[in-house]
Amino acid sequence: MKNLILHIPHSSTNIPLKDGYCVTDEILNQEILKLTDWYTDDLFENEMDISIKAPFSRIFCDTERFSDDSQEVMAKYGMGALYEKTDTGEPLRKVTPELRKSILDNYYWKHHNEFTNVVEQGLQQYGKVVIVDCHSFPNKALKRALDQSDFRPDFNIGTDKFHTPQNLIDASVLFFKEKGYSLGVDKPYSGAIVPLQYYKKDENVHSIMLEVNRGLYLKEPSNQKNNQYPEIKKVVQEFLELIRNL
Repeated sequence: MKNLILHIPHSSTNIPLKDGYCVTDEILNQEILKLTDWYTDDLFENEMDISIKAPFSRIFCDTERFSDDSQEVMAKYGMGALYEKTDTGEPLRKVTPELRKSILDNYYWKHHNEFTNVVEQGLQQYGKVVIVDCHSFPNKALKRALDQSDFRPDFNIGTDKFHTPQNLIDASVLFFKEKGYSLGVDKPYSGAIVPLQYYKKDENVHSIMLEVNRGLYLKEPSNQKNNQYPEIKKVVQEFLELIRNL
């Protein structure tokens, strides 16, 4: 039953156009290496669920950030929907009003419209949908991470008070405990994405975020897979099976 929707916003390394960038390709590639949620498309995608995947790098356009900088907490670090600074705070790109409008119109809103349409279709067909927001995170906090604590669990679920039912949280906590993995609940990352059309309006739209510690499946700080990769992929798919059957 395809009422489970996988939202995969940060797996791509594609920079569709380089207008405004003021760094060398080497520096740009370093940021891509550092900020990409490596292989989250492969870890999460399967034949049973619908995937909404951003086909461009978050360094080009981050679809999980508010389009309006006044609403986006990361905008003060130059990392709103359109990144203008690197993780260390150095200039990355100069975004003119014209460039901003062009990227938001042609990339950001296109992605969100597709996401909204898939949720709408799921509601019409099944009466309820469950969104899994699919991410990974480095084992050492990024410079611009809001949570700079040393707590870096194996997995992290993010929740929303309106859209994440308690049984979904409880089942997730039990699942990772039984698997022997440490889990953070809304720590070090919190929240779970819902299309604005339904946000805090429709209780039949459920959402939960799953963040996978990259140290579990990569040879950090590289993007090379380690020997645990197949096992971590299996755990992620078993988690999705759990959610599917709740």
